[in-house]
Amino acid sequence: MIKKITIIGSGNVATILSKVFVNKGFSINQVFSKSKINAEILIEKLAANQQIKITDNIAEIDDTSDIYIVCVKDDAIATVVNQILFKDKLIVHTSGSVDITVFNGFNQFGVFYPLQTFSKDKDTDVANVPFCIEGNTNQTTQLLIDLASSISKKVYEINSEQRKTLHLAAVFACNFTNYMYSIAEEITTKNNINFEVLKPLIQETAKKIEFQSPKEAQTGPAKRKDQQTINKHLAMLENNPNKELYKLITDLIQK
Repeated sequence: MIKKITIIGSGNVATILSKVFVNKGFSINQVFSKSKINAEILIEKLAANQQIKITDNIAEIDDTSDIYIVCVKDDAIATVVNQILFKDKLIVHTSGSVDITVFNGFNQFGVFYPLQTFSKDKDTDVANVPFCIEGNTNQTTQLLIDLASSISKKVYEINSEQRKTLHLAAVFACNFTNYMYSIAEEITTKNNINFEVLKPLIQETAKKIEFQSPKEAQTGPAKRKDQQTINKHLAMLENNPNKELYKLITDLIQK
């Protein structure tokens, strides 16, 4: 049974998971961060009535926890993992794109991937966040499923190849979509229009896919093949670096 947790990292995912675990009665035993100040800030956010050790030295991560959750940037996971001195404890990462084999050499390992965008300064209802679980053995998988089920109602067993595909889809659904919002905000702001005007449209578009497929919900001049409007938009974007993006997306929708 998992009771004591070590968090490796101090960013958005580390902060949100730490808060949730503390609220659910788990003990955060230790927090590692390459910035001790960031680790201290994380601890302050927990408002936990428990002694939590912090360190900025990987060699000082102790072996007294039940699970070690690696919440660092994808390209730093292997470096961090390779510096952990003990290999006989359960260790997981929270990445959507890093293979489980990054833990080769450890006895018990897995993936604890929350499919959500997090901000450390904004509380998230983790109960509705999908957690994608993978373990190196059936026993480990079940242990991680039980842990995820203690904080979320949506838990899925997903292997590394499926998770990589899911992460790719999430980049389109979340990261690229948010970049489109930033373009829209730039266009409105430059023309003295409050971006708030667009928010009801953004929210309604997101709601549509609760009862329609994205393809069925598609609207706009590209879908209608309204070339006159498309030409006007392209003319308005003449000196805008996003003109080619507009043309590309329009062409793909029409195809």
